[in-house]
Amino acid sequence: MITNPLSYLFVLAIIATFLSLLEQKTKWNFFKYIPAVVLIYAVTMFCASIGFWELNEEINSIYKLTKTNLLPAMIFLMLLQVDIKEFFKLGRKLIIAYTLAVISIATGFITVSVLLNFDSNMFGAFGALAGSWMGGTANMVAVGSALGVSDEAFGYALIVDSFNYTFWVAFLLFIVGLANLFNKFTDAKPSEDVINTIGCACNIGAKRYWVLIVLSLVVSFFSQVISQNISIINSTTTMVVIATFSGIIASFTKLKELNGSNEVAMSMLYMLIALIGSRAVFGSFGGVGYYVFAGFLILIIHAVIMVIGAKIFKLDLFSICVASLSNIGGVASAPILAATYNKKLVGVGVLMAIMGYIIGTFGGLFVGNILEGFAK
Repeated sequence: MITNPLSYLFVLAIIATFLSLLEQKTKWNFFKYIPAVVLIYAVTMFCASIGFWELNEEINSIYKLTKTNLLPAMIFLMLLQVDIKEFFKLGRKLIIAYTLAVISIATGFITVSVLLNFDSNMFGAFGALAGSWMGGTANMVAVGSALGVSDEAFGYALIVDSFNYTFWVAFLLFIVGLANLFNKFTDAKPSEDVINTIGCACNIGAKRYWVLIVLSLVVSFFSQVISQNISIINSTTTMVVIATFSGIIASFTKLKELNGSNEVAMSMLYMLIALIGSRAVFGSFGGVGYYVFAGFLILIIHAVIMVIGAKIFKLDLFSICVASLSNIGGVASAPILAATYNKKLVGVGVLMAIMGYIIGTFGGLFVGNILEGFAK
């Protein structure tokens, strides 16, 4: 049994590094259905369940210290990739479709969570999941931390995220062939003439990993200091909001040209997932099917609102599908769906998905606080 805090962190880092590299370096279809983040959580949770490490005072302290420092640093680096100016060049139809996607997802989460009457902890977990479905896993971690979601409830949200996301990607790819029929129904003209590229230089030049790490940790320290003196709901929420605004502001400066921000941010994300999993001890996954079913209901409400909105605003199938997947699937899948319509539209999928790094955190906090209000 591991009792030393440094050994505990080292083991978590090895697990996170090995599984993330396995996903990146291999072409196994397995990772299309169960991504590395889920495996990292599952492996560290298994280790915790069999007592591989002792959750003593020293390990609890290093867990809290590491998580508190990595969370705002990761958020800041993720947001360096955002190009808000380019987003607003997408045009009226795509921006309407994106807005509809965000509103319909929020509506679905609030409606289903209240109807199924979750307990207070799962209300927070579904608020975190809303952050993921409006942005990505990084937003889910940020929102879950701000809402004080337990590590066990976070695990359920992560399973629902993975399972329902896989189904949704397959469904949206399946209906690509119905584009002409759908466009006739909505009386829409295809948006395939809207071709944009991301005005981000994050992938140009030499990697600046150490500069990015130091810079992000400075922002992390700054956000923690401020959050201890000014509180928005709670100190963690304040820290997340400050890191978010710091990233948005920095994205308008030359700091966004530092290459390697995505790689460093993803490494921090994997470590955060490992930390959360290391504290979750499950006797069983009993009841997870109930929450997966809830996820399907949310997707149905989202889809109905998107179709109604498409009819009202005369939106084509490409616009609403890419807007939907840029929220629920993120950067990993939205460009793939966009490319099935036209390879020149890949940039549109990427740009819309990256905007989720901003929307996901605030949207998840909005939904989560509404849901927690129902729990009281």
